[in-house]
Amino acid sequence: MSGTGENDYKWTYSVRLIANQIDRATWRNTLTYRFHPRFTAGLEYNPLAKKVSPLANLVVVTETHSRPALIVGTSSDRIGTPSGQSFYATISKNVEHFTKLPVSPYIGVAYGTFEDRARVIGGLNITFAERWSSTILFDGVRVHPLLNYTHGRHQFGVILERGRNPGASYSISF
Repeated sequence: MSGTGENDYKWTYSVRLIANQIDRATWRNTLTYRFHPRFTAGLEYNPLAKKVSPLANLVVVTETHSRPALIVGTSSDRIGTPSGQSFYATISKNVEHFTKLPVSPYIGVAYGTFEDRARVIGGLNITFAERWSSTILFDGVRVHPLLNYTHGRHQFGVILERGRNPGASYSISF
């Protein structure tokens, strides 16, 4: 979550499928372009809901040894809402140097237009091995654990929406 990862690829396409969901959250496709190492933008397309939404992510302040990263952005509203846009700001920090544990917590605030309210969001990214990681994501209402495997420009993921509805994701950077 620190926004510090860089690679030579500019584009990333992602697809996510989650069982037992409303149309907007069942099948999600995103295409983003990295304009700058600290700025990406693109589109989210939800075919079942016939909805297209903007995506943007800006690392305002990069993470250092002693300073957390500050990231702002926008995406569709949280999983479970039938429509709406979310605007967020988070701070994140890899704390392995201090804790000797491979963890990176984040906390922030998100304003969702569907419910017309701000909520506290947060989570924890855990690195298990070079290619394996997990994120426990709190969207301000519900907790969603994720498990990811990265191989080169590919990332495969499993999500348990609310800890019970299974889903899968795939991303490729090019």
